[in-house]
Amino acid sequence: MTIAAEREINGVTQERNLITELPGPLSLALLARKENAVSSGVGIGLPVFITKAGGGILVDVDGNSLIDMGSGIAVTTVGNANPEVASRVAAQVANFTHTCFMVTPYEGYVEVCEALNRLTPGDHEKRSALFNSGAEAVENAVKIARAFTGRQAVVVVEHGYHGRTNLTMGMTAKNMPYKHSFGPFAPEIYRVPVSYPFHDGPHGGAEVAAWAISRMEKEIGATNIAAIVIEPILGEGGFIVPAPGYFKAVANYAQANGIVFVADEIQSGFARTGDWFASEFEGVVPDLITTAKGIAGGMPLAAVTGRAEIMDSVHAGGLGGTYGGNPVACAAALGSLAWMQENDARQIAKDIEAIMMPRLAAMQIDHPTIGDIRGRGAMLAIELVKPGTKEPDAARTSALNKFCHQHGVVTLTAGTYGNVFRFLPPLTIPIPLLEQALDTLEAAFEATA
Repeated sequence: MTIAAEREINGVTQERNLITELPGPLSLALLARKENAVSSGVGIGLPVFITKAGGGILVDVDGNSLIDMGSGIAVTTVGNANPEVASRVAAQVANFTHTCFMVTPYEGYVEVCEALNRLTPGDHEKRSALFNSGAEAVENAVKIARAFTGRQAVVVVEHGYHGRTNLTMGMTAKNMPYKHSFGPFAPEIYRVPVSYPFHDGPHGGAEVAAWAISRMEKEIGATNIAAIVIEPILGEGGFIVPAPGYFKAVANYAQANGIVFVADEIQSGFARTGDWFASEFEGVVPDLITTAKGIAGGMPLAAVTGRAEIMDSVHAGGLGGTYGGNPVACAAALGSLAWMQENDARQIAKDIEAIMMPRLAAMQIDHPTIGDIRGRGAMLAIELVKPGTKEPDAARTSALNKFCHQHGVVTLTAGTYGNVFRFLPPLTIPIPLLEQALDTLEAAFEATA
């Protein structure tokens, strides 16, 4: 299957249609209710309230149809309300909604774990455990690594993002908005350099890895390190793709020193990059892999999958949680994975890249504020700088984002310095919508020049 070309998906016409200014009057009324009911600490990127979605379109309460280039931050990879997901969810809800797997188990949990063990990199024996969110998955991966190694130190990298719990905030690099005023954070977390090709000058991936390894050797000591946790493509940090050799060199160092190598694939997993998992690009087989977001078509589910001897090193009862692996979320995951396999989701992601990359390259020629274009599959980004420099231009990035939002394209920004545009379209987006979104971005560059 190629990228969707249907006129209507999930009862939603695949056409951008703005009938009010954004946000419209009904969304504004709901926004006022939100401000009176919801903590102001919960921010909103674009205050339009959605009532229906499908394919590449979000429909708001005012009847506006917007192009979705964010997939709820890489969550609705198979599209909103994907029929394969929705039908399985409906059937499961009708049967039962919860028992707690740790009290009375059910087959769906086991099926999801079997699928993860099969699909994740490596042909070794694996085990999985299910949780609710990406942060939970990362936190449990650290627990497992510490139990297995008997060590405490956790190594992460610059620009990394791992979640909003106390431990994962400490592992996350960026202060605002993720960490500011929330400390103190969990101890025994150490940050080392990561390959960032746009800013590394002549230094290649292997050289930056050598710096990182040197820091580990000198400042921590290999025998104290339980885990090295890295995103194969750094998400919130700005879709940074480490130069070839970096990821593999750090993984090899971990293997040589009895350190558990954890690939955080929460944003990059499940066909998003054109492979099932981004780790596969350099042939790296992680000891543990954390997943969430795209796993369950919008339902809250996360997992840790890894080598059987590592996963089984934790005492019985040491992993779990009341809602972890909820049966409805498991049904959604099985539907999502079935759709990805039946429709060759990896190829669709590559097709999206083949359409987007040339368009973005053409924009870069006309707009030198685009300093870098990077990513893989349907996980792409542009980094904006002040022309002639590599100085971040967060103000221009914000202006572009605002223009796209006003013109009915839901876009996302990212990056440690707030100067990266990231693109995460659902794999169900029709080609004409993808082209229109890029047209709008190009118009945004012209309008904000």
